[in-house]
This record gives sequence, C-alpha cells and structure tokens, in this order.
Amino acid sequence: MPQVEIAIGGRTFEVACQEGEEHFLYSAAQMLDSEAAHLSGQIGRMPEARMLLMSGLMLADKTAGLEEKLKEAETRMAGLQAQIDQLQSRQPEKVEVPVVPSEITDTLAEIAARAEALADQVEQKAG
Repeated sequence: MPQVEIAIGGRTFEVACQEGEEHFLYSAAQMLDSEAAHLSGQIGRMPEARMLLMSGLMLADKTAGLEEKLKEAETRMAGLQAQIDQLQSRQPEKVEVPVVPSEITDTLAEIAARAEALADQVEQKAG
C-alpha cells in the first residue's frame, strides 16, 4: 500500500492509500489545504485538529450544497426527458391537402382540348 505525503495548512502528513489512487488523494488533500489556507487567513494559526475539523466541515457544507443542486438538476432533467418522450411518442399531425373536385379537372381538360383544336385550326389556315 503506497504511502503518500500531503500538505494541509502548512503541515505535512503521511497517508496510506490504495495502489493507483494517489492522484485522488492528492486532489482531495489540495481541496482540504485550500480550505485550511482560507481559515488560516481569517482566523490565524490554530491547533491541527481544529484546523482539519473546520476545513472538513467547510468542504462538507460545499458538498451538501452541490448535492442539493445536483438533485434539482436531476429532477429538472427527468421532467424534460418526460416531455421529450411524450413528444416523440405522439402520432405525427395529419396535414390535409385540399383536393380539386373532379368536375373542375374535367372542365379544365375540356377547355384545354378546345384550345388545342383552335390552335390546330389556326395552323391549318395559316399554313
């Protein structure tokens, strides 16, 4: 089990971790050190146990706030997904296209035939 040396609040600690998880430990220690530095800037020097306790509580408070925001986001996402699913399950809206009555198409065909006959007559007289 690897031993990792971390620094928190200007103090060095040796901590054991699982193989391959060193980078997670360094990341967590950096977060805790950041909170400890913030506390030291506000309060000044304090006993190690109190510094670690207060830093941990500050991180826990931030984590609780993030978890609450995450739950709100998950709830909103579930609602939006339900709307998407509902919209996707709908049948496509039918679009009706007006149909030209057959009497009109018959009349237009008759007019076209008369126009062609007149055109043929004009060509014969002209030719």
